[in-house]
Amino acid sequence: MVGFLSPEEVLKQLKLREDMTAADFGCGSGGWVIPLAKRLENGMVYAIDILEEPLSVLKSKAKLEKIYNVEIIQADIEGKNTSKLSDSSCDLVLMTNLLFQCENRKSVLEEGKRVLKTGGKILAVDWNKDNALTKAVENLSAQEVKKIAKYLNLKLEKEFKAGLYHWGLVLVK
Repeated sequence: MVGFLSPEEVLKQLKLREDMTAADFGCGSGGWVIPLAKRLENGMVYAIDILEEPLSVLKSKAKLEKIYNVEIIQADIEGKNTSKLSDSSCDLVLMTNLLFQCENRKSVLEEGKRVLKTGGKILAVDWNKDNALTKAVENLSAQEVKKIAKYLNLKLEKEFKAGLYHWGLVLVK
């Protein structure tokens, strides 16, 4: 995976079935939602963000591309039961370029674990520490996320380089 972060390439790290249910925590305007929804043709993608404006953009993009398996949810995922999703309702939770922004990373990972079915996976992708693009941002390392995941009894399935500036982890409930 050379170059900048490519959602399509990173999603190849997962064994996706077209009937899966997924949630994208902190989805923004849908950079990951759209390619994921295309891969999960007979499934559902819950696109969750705290901000209304990017969700509105995502809604327009999905309509334009005739993607109908996306449900948009405005919610803050930094708390217990805050995603508005049911317990054990998802096969996959995406946390891409999200955790570095969160004050309580543990609670975000806990919320992801709560909505996962047993055997479900969290895809965490974030900025490498000390990279040229985000010098002004306090990033976190994959090691920090692995430590929290271990504490939450999430199993590390895979660790990979997700482009020049990002790391990736696949965690299993």
